[in-house]
Amino acid sequence: MLMSNIKDSAKVIRGRAMVDAAGNGSTQRVIGQAVLRPRQQVEETIRAAILSGELKSGEMLPPEAELARQFNVSRTTLREALRVLSSQHLITKVPGARGGNFVQSVDYHSLGTVMTEAMDNLLTLGSIRFDEVADVRQYLEVPAVRLAAVNRSDDDLAGLTAIVQKQKTSSVDDPEIPDLDRQFHTLIARASGNRVLASCVAALHHATEPVHYLDLSPEVGKQTVRQHAAILRAVDGRDPDGAQEAIVEHLTYLRRHIAAHRSDHAEN
Repeated sequence: MLMSNIKDSAKVIRGRAMVDAAGNGSTQRVIGQAVLRPRQQVEETIRAAILSGELKSGEMLPPEAELARQFNVSRTTLREALRVLSSQHLITKVPGARGGNFVQSVDYHSLGTVMTEAMDNLLTLGSIRFDEVADVRQYLEVPAVRLAAVNRSDDDLAGLTAIVQKQKTSSVDDPEIPDLDRQFHTLIARASGNRVLASCVAALHHATEPVHYLDLSPEVGKQTVRQHAAILRAVDGRDPDGAQEAIVEHLTYLRRHIAAHRSDHAEN
């Protein structure tokens, strides 16, 4: 079925430039129908097959020479389309004699990866400000923690408890501290039961990486652990209001210290 669809799409590519409603050899575009370049048509056809489930996770695409023949495009055009799909984490190229282009799993993990990379690029280019990301992060983490207080599983609770216990016994200069903070917030978001929300929170948390911006003092570390413990208690008690209050206090505290830290570094 897939091979048939690809061949049909290849015919569409060849036929787009052959529409001659007037019969005088001039080409005309069909009103209301997008006219895609060959590379875009190849890309859209393969993407649609992946997202529809016609191409399964882990399945290998036909060899590049065969795909180029089916689409009636050059190898260069085909490879450009495959590069775009790879950048979108829909396929991955495996080198070697038994390698090829394989379909990647399309799940919330891949969504989070794409969002994280896009957010990092925007921050690096200065297209968006840190404060804008921090605002959105707070707006998303509040509903996430409320949902987590309602939907969390025993496994979620055990994971959060283990993280907080490890934070309590770690020193502020422990290199694991930033990752423990990331784990705590992303697990809260996953416990919400909403995978799109979890992906958004993970991407935003990676972009701000609050602990990395701080010269952690014992007091800041102590307050952070205390606040995490308060969030955990509310989630454990299935108390959405208490969870919201605790995470707002935590994010406001972190944001204030991050802003002060960035300001000090900007002046120096």
